[in-house]
Amino acid sequence: MARRNGVMSSRLKEEIAKELGFYDVVEREGWGGIRARDAGNMVKRAIEMAEQSLAEQANQNTNQ
Repeated sequence: MARRNGVMSSRLKEEIAKELGFYDVVEREGWGGIRARDAGNMVKRAIEMAEQSLAEQANQNTNQ
């Protein structure tokens, strides 16, 4: 199976990895070294951040 370029920027992935506490693994072993659970938690956190951003934008639009 071929790998695709990700949707998340490197900066965002690093930020989330630091927040979730496994960035040290990324530094030592690269992204391929993280556990599937950590990858899933990264995706979950990215979705939460996107939903929060959309909610804030919607709230700003209704207040204008």
